[in-house]
Amino acid sequence: MREPIDYHALTESVRTPHCGAIALFLGTVRDLTGEQVTVFLDYEAYAPMAEKKLAEIEAEIRTKWPVGEVAMVHRLGRLAVGEVSVAVAVSCPHRAEAFEACRFAIDTLKQLVPIWKKENAPDGTGDWIHQSPTPTVAFQVPNQDVGGDQE
Repeated sequence: MREPIDYHALTESVRTPHCGAIALFLGTVRDLTGEQVTVFLDYEAYAPMAEKKLAEIEAEIRTKWPVGEVAMVHRLGRLAVGEVSVAVAVSCPHRAEAFEACRFAIDTLKQLVPIWKKENAPDGTGDWIHQSPTPTVAFQVPNQDVGGDQE
């Protein structure tokens, strides 16, 4: 998905009459990673595998919690500081279950789904990394033009 995430619609998509709790997680682009200033992020994914992994995560969530509905979406392309990059919404009969399932969903998504981000610095340098909880640099892209096409 390259267009902005409509997290209000995402939240409504998981609402069901038998669930009294909806947990929503929004990940946004921040301007600092450690001490490194970020001016924008680029996200890319291997879509067929990403969709497969998201379906596997949802299936696992359904075996562990009494969820009503689950929705997970991650943006691709260039995102400015402050934009929502990922959203997860989960409905369950009770809040503790909704919080637990939502946390599992985002943590597992970041660990397993093949999505990479490039953190772009003001000087034009950037690193592509997989967004696991302990990021590892895949490769460095020095001094690239930060202008270019915006999607």
